[in-house]
Amino acid sequence: MKLILRLLLNAIAVVVLSKVLKGVSVDTYTTAVIVAVVLSILNLIVKPILVLLTLPITFLTLGLFLVVINALMILLADKLIDGFAVTNFWWAILFSVLLSILQSLLQSFLKSDKKKK
Repeated sequence: MKLILRLLLNAIAVVVLSKVLKGVSVDTYTTAVIVAVVLSILNLIVKPILVLLTLPITFLTLGLFLVVINALMILLADKLIDGFAVTNFWWAILFSVLLSILQSLLQSFLKSDKKKK
C-alpha cells in the first residue's frame, strides 16, 4: 500500500512539473504513472551501476555528478516511454532537481500525517 501511494505521489509530481516546465511534457495521467514506475525501476537497477562506475568523478565533484546521473535517468525514461518528452539535457537536470525537491516535500507530508495518528 505504501509503495502504491509513493508511486502515485511521484506521478503527481511528474504531472505538476510537466505543467510548470515548458521543456517537459506528459501526455496523460496514465503516462505520468508509467513514468513514476519506470523511474523507480531505473533508480533501483541502473542508477547504482552508474554511481559505481562514476565514483571517481563523483568524488572529485563532491557528489554534484549525481545530478548528472539523475538527469541521465530522466533522459533514459524519455527514450523508453512514449508520451513523455524532455527537450534536452538541461531541462532534464532542472526536472530531476525539482522532482527530487517535490518528492521530498510530498513524502514529508506522509510522514507528518503518520506522526499525528
